[in-house]
Amino acid sequence: MDGILILAHGSKRQETEEILNSLIEKVKVKTGEEHVYPAFLQFSEQNLERGIDLLVEKGASSIRIIPMFLFDGIHVTQDIPNELNEIKSKYPDVKIKMSRHIGDDDKLADIIVERIISLK
Repeated sequence: MDGILILAHGSKRQETEEILNSLIEKVKVKTGEEHVYPAFLQFSEQNLERGIDLLVEKGASSIRIIPMFLFDGIHVTQDIPNELNEIKSKYPDVKIKMSRHIGDDDKLADIIVERIISLK
């Protein structure tokens, strides 16, 4: 079984978890993937390690992590990879891969243009 974690920064505001959960449901519909879960780097009990633990408990032999970060700052370049290295040692038989961060994507530019137009 494959599992997917969508990793967000996290916030003290509960609404951020609701937004990510809504996005996850949309991703499930668009991909047909069943095992898509949220994980947060900070401010949530549903952190990266717990998300991976959950997927492994459900039988995942492969886990893809999608970091929802615009910039490749210290979290993307150091914090997350360091934490993943520790977690990978806990699950040597599970293939854990992280995608590129959201970054500079044309789709984001399209969203920004839509927002600009909506303000006319």
